[in-house]
Amino acid sequence: MKFIKNYLKENLKWLLLVLACFGILCFVIGFEQVPLAQWGYAAFLCFFLYLLVVMIDFTRRYLHHKKLEKQTSEIAVTMDKLSLPRGQMETDYQELLRSLYITLQQQINELENGQVEQAEYFTMWVHQIKTPIAALRLLLAEEEDERSQEMWEELFSIEQYVEMALQFTRISAKTTDFVIGEVALDKVVREAIHKYARLFVRKKIKLELSPIDAQVLTDEKWLEFVIEQVLSNAIKYTAGGTISIYQKIAVTGEKKEVKELIIEDTGIGIAPEDLPRIFEKGYTGYNGHADKRSTGIGLYLCRKIMRKLSHEITIESEIGVGTKVHLEIR
Repeated sequence: MKFIKNYLKENLKWLLLVLACFGILCFVIGFEQVPLAQWGYAAFLCFFLYLLVVMIDFTRRYLHHKKLEKQTSEIAVTMDKLSLPRGQMETDYQELLRSLYITLQQQINELENGQVEQAEYFTMWVHQIKTPIAALRLLLAEEEDERSQEMWEELFSIEQYVEMALQFTRISAKTTDFVIGEVALDKVVREAIHKYARLFVRKKIKLELSPIDAQVLTDEKWLEFVIEQVLSNAIKYTAGGTISIYQKIAVTGEKKEVKELIIEDTGIGIAPEDLPRIFEKGYTGYNGHADKRSTGIGLYLCRKIMRKLSHEITIESEIGVGTKVHLEIR
């Protein structure tokens, strides 16, 4: 319907011109007193020819319109498949498109080059900052008083933020260093727990670790990062409580086994109005406003990584009761 309206709008002046000429011809023939039968026959032939030409032109343009409509999705990638122009107007428009396409590709290339340079510099900076962090860790290892313990905790936070920044750069890149293979889930969980063992002791948090014997198809390094982020949040918002880690295996309607790792804490919980938005980039919610150092990047990265690995992460929580994080590994 839209094409018909546009066609009539584009060709209205020519249709009116032909009808006007036909009317003038009829008027002149009337003055010549041509017999009605002959006049009617001539009028019928002219009108039939006129209608035939309009139908042929309409069909030709409609088919050309559908062809161009089909090519619309391909223009974003390449213009090589554009059909040959019909007339000077289409030629001019295609040249204009090519000029815009070339300019756009140049701008995209410049932007990508700039992003690559920025990412390379940032990655180099992250690796360089790890050297003084390691040196400070060695210096603090020589002290065992309360002040040094507080300094170690702050240094650990710095190290985590640096690692988060590095992973954010990597996951945002066009290509990632995923190495997919069979991984023992218990091994990944224990390595993450070992990293936070000192904080468990310092914050007097009880750990309940149930046996985990699942083999999962995933990237060990990236999955460990996700588990670390979840543990970090659990420790941050659980004071003197309990963190439980256990597995659950379910079968979907497609008879496909889903291995689920659950990390549950008895912390302060998440407000109901915050739950729908906790995976948004930069969203901190009520808890994040209470903790001024919260960045709102951790859970965003977790969901992005999990989905790139064809996994899923969901969270259920209740204020004053705790939070339960489900890591579904399909």
